Amino acid sequence: MIQRFGAPPRADKRYIPRPGAYAILPLGQRFLLTAETAGGIDIQLPGGGIDPGESPLQALHREVREEVGWSIATPRRLGAFRRFVFMPEYDLWAEKICHVFVARPVRQIHEPSEAHHVTLVLDAAEAISVLGNDGDRKFLKRYAESGGL
Repeated sequence: MIQRFGAPPRADKRYIPRPGAYAILPLGQRFLLTAETAGGIDIQLPGGGIDPGESPLQALHREVREEVGWSIATPRRLGAFRRFVFMPEYDLWAEKICHVFVARPVRQIHEPSEAHHVTLVLDAAEAISVLGNDGDRKFLKRYAESGGL
């Protein structure tokens, strides 16, 4: 059973499974994060939905490039969690199944190409305190407390 974070599912809604791949990206003693700025600020682990025909690792590489503009290497899966949310950009009630990886940032290729995304570099304590969902916070805290790679 995958651990759930956030609000429980509403009985009056039908949730569509939406798998995604997300990355903890250690950069020295700090971490690369993304801030989505449309309709407020939501700080997240870089990542997103796995498109049809795409593997979780392909999605992870693509999403990290889009959201923070970096290439990555040596991704390693840490686990997964789920959240039941409304995704207004898709007009969709989704069961987000979040596969979390840790990967080594190699180099910045370009600025974020996904609209309304800004790259942040924060230390572990700052990052944990500002991440927008409990699942992201749990995985980053566990990673930081373990001493990393």
